[in-house]
Amino acid sequence: MKILHTADWHIGKKLHKHDLFADFDLFIDWLCKIIQDENIELLLISGDVFDLANPSSDARKQYYQSLIKLQKLDCKIIATGGNHDSPAMLDAPKEILRELDISIIGGLPEKLEESIIPIFNAEQQVELVIAAIPFLRDADLRSANEGITYEDRIEAIRNGIQHTFEKAAEICQNQFPGIPAVAMGHLFAAGIETSESERDIQIGNQAAFNASQFGQFFNYVALGHIHKPQRVSAEVPVFYSGSPIPLSFSERKDDKRILVLDTAISWEPKSITVPNFRKLLKISGDLNEIEFKLNTLENHDHLDYLIEVDLIEEQYDAQKIYALDVLINGFKKPGYEIVKQRAQFKNKLKGTAELYAESQQLEDLKPTDVFAELVSSHDYEETTKNEIWSAFNEILEEIHQSENLDQQA
Repeated sequence: MKILHTADWHIGKKLHKHDLFADFDLFIDWLCKIIQDENIELLLISGDVFDLANPSSDARKQYYQSLIKLQKLDCKIIATGGNHDSPAMLDAPKEILRELDISIIGGLPEKLEESIIPIFNAEQQVELVIAAIPFLRDADLRSANEGITYEDRIEAIRNGIQHTFEKAAEICQNQFPGIPAVAMGHLFAAGIETSESERDIQIGNQAAFNASQFGQFFNYVALGHIHKPQRVSAEVPVFYSGSPIPLSFSERKDDKRILVLDTAISWEPKSITVPNFRKLLKISGDLNEIEFKLNTLENHDHLDYLIEVDLIEEQYDAQKIYALDVLINGFKKPGYEIVKQRAQFKNKLKGTAELYAESQQLEDLKPTDVFAELVSSHDYEETTKNEIWSAFNEILEEIHQSENLDQQA
């Protein structure tokens, strides 16, 4: 059987207020061609289908249009929810989608057996079984009386993830003995490389899961959440496919890809690079260097290239900040758009508030960044600091989950 692994679509994502709908449409068109050319029989989407728990009407429309395009290719589709997704929103149409041979597991079912999906071949025999495990929220992993201390909470989450995958393996083995099995997951594995655009999960990523705890049962583990494609060290093939399009400027040099497995040959996936539909450019230097680089940009016929401008000067000079604004506002090169600018001065030490005001925009900051500055300004003992961070991350997770509740209202 030929399987295609992708994840982290983040439909509806805006990069510094710039919509990426066109990028995603081009990816789906390309993906449809790959599915046809490679004779893909099963498509796995490992979480973060949407960028927001309550996606816009345009994002939902793009989601359903994409599923329709893919469904016409006679390819079984399985999608799981990620930490950005609303389980209720994804699960709502699953009965209708099931009739189109599309299985959606938005949140962890009350009965784990419902996340175990057999895949039939042309002779209607079970050829493969998928443990479609979505993002596991704290409520899925530990009870109210567990995790009294910071360390206990981390250990409870790790044990909960391990137990969920072990239980899924046990169900697969009991119900489908001798049948190869693939697990899907959306989590933060220890030892991987991140980018700027992933949202912290499970106590601020402190409860990183050791991939060796997947064990030896599953033939392949298809992960989502991390946007940089990479292999995870484990006893079986465990891979992050990464996001198919760049979602932040930190990803501008990533080799975006999808992974294809041919189970008749090997459980090691083949990597296929996703075309670069739009470039993200970072232009830095002093005022003269930036002006020269902007004036010498070459013409192209792709989607508009997005630019991040970073002014770096030795001495602080308000006139240079003003000159940069004038330069940016007057930039009209066809095929290019400046979406972010900032100024840095090497020889002036600034307070936190000043650094945030001049070198970063509010939308660029994560809640954890702001809270870290607040915590660092106090002389807490390490135990107290851990407890404060634990409480903060629990509150942050509750806020993210409240988005899902708003979706159901």
